Amino acid sequence: MLDNRLKKVAELVSGEGIAVDVGTDHAYLAADLIQSGKCQKVIASDVKEGPLDSARSTVEKYGVQDSVELVLSDGLDNVPLEGVTDIVIAGMGGETIAEIIGNSSVEKPENARFILQPMTKVELLRKKLYEYQYEITGEYAVEDKDKIYVIITAERSDDWKQLTECDSLYGFFDDNDEVGKKYRSREKSRLEKISDSLKNAGNINGSQHYAALAKKMENGAAIAEISDIFSFLDSIYPFGLQEKWDNSGLLVESFDMKCSKVLLSLDITNKVVNEAFEKGAELIISHHPVIFEPRKRITRNDPVFRLIECGIAAVCMHTNLDIANGGTNGVILEKLSEKLELSGDPEPFEELGGGNGLGWIIELSEPILPAELAKVLKNIFGCEYIRMSKRRNKVSRIAFCSGSGGSMLRLAAEKGCDALITGDVKHDVWIDANNLGIALLDCGHFHTENIVLPELRRVLEEKFPQLDVEIAESSVDPCEYV
Repeated sequence: MLDNRLKKVAELVSGEGIAVDVGTDHAYLAADLIQSGKCQKVIASDVKEGPLDSARSTVEKYGVQDSVELVLSDGLDNVPLEGVTDIVIAGMGGETIAEIIGNSSVEKPENARFILQPMTKVELLRKKLYEYQYEITGEYAVEDKDKIYVIITAERSDDWKQLTECDSLYGFFDDNDEVGKKYRSREKSRLEKISDSLKNAGNINGSQHYAALAKKMENGAAIAEISDIFSFLDSIYPFGLQEKWDNSGLLVESFDMKCSKVLLSLDITNKVVNEAFEKGAELIISHHPVIFEPRKRITRNDPVFRLIECGIAAVCMHTNLDIANGGTNGVILEKLSEKLELSGDPEPFEELGGGNGLGWIIELSEPILPAELAKVLKNIFGCEYIRMSKRRNKVSRIAFCSGSGGSMLRLAAEKGCDALITGDVKHDVWIDANNLGIALLDCGHFHTENIVLPELRRVLEEKFPQLDVEIAESSVDPCEYV
């Protein structure tokens, strides 16, 4: 009656109480659970009358209609859950299964176990389960003909934990599960194909990321010395380049100074530290220093306190990342070069020696209206709005500096620029910009710097492909706009 996929599902049902089969279709699973004597009662539900009619025919055919209750229900909405110990959701997309479990209007039994068999988006389902505070207690790969199906068991957990993208792809198969190894091999090939497609499309960051994810499908993430990571970063974005007032470097050490997971963020906030802890990251690399001004005490709401409490190390790269070739301003230069046709080579904006500069000056082949330039910048930075000075004439010689570069307006004017792109512009600088007739475009401090994180992930994954490197989901604009 059952194929290999449903046989494994039936095997995983505990039989300790009532089992629910959501989306039962023909009710073959429900009939088998009763016939085999594993369950005394099964509730079989479906969202449409047609499948329930088929289910009714099946239970009558096998004479189990007294033990199988058929329910018309969208997910678990109308299913009576008292006495239920096992909830089976099989044969649906992972996204649909996640929506059914995450439906907050349905009170799930605390001790009920989910047995899940997603047909698609397995990685999304794994991630969502942990977001809903469920723990994956078992994972199995079942082969039927040329297809491999993943079956997951999950139970309520008191611990808050999150999965990284790598975790959600790698899964939780037993080390001796040969079909699980075959599944991961197929996942590796799938990720490699995505990497190749992105490379052909010119998306180098995305291509490298998927290549690194594919690499980790072999044996999972590997451990690296934090000192090796720091030395590598120093070779690309030398910490010696930082401004005298800055405080970039290894600012918080961990107990053993090793890591297998790294979280990238613009700032180290308490939310970022909590995310790192829940994802098991032993190192956070940020742009803004978590320790900047001298501290006379460290309070409990200080992210430094939380870092030490969680045993998480912190490397911060501020002005050295802004200044170094290929750093924050280098990424902006690359993005502008992709969107606009440039004339000649870029010039350093504020020259700092050694061929490095804090920002760049570009010359456009064709002048552009400030409003049109603003549209390009919104696309590049992903910001909700851009503040502009009142210049209406076209611009062609443009300076830019990530972060807070309003104080460099006069320097831009001295260098013959008719536009300056930056963030955090103060009122008096807007007055000066209008008096000087310069197009000043404020794209926000966060957005002009957060753009560097994908590039930082790329260089780390290129050097350490076995490291699990993730951009923090909590690395977000600290402001809301009304």
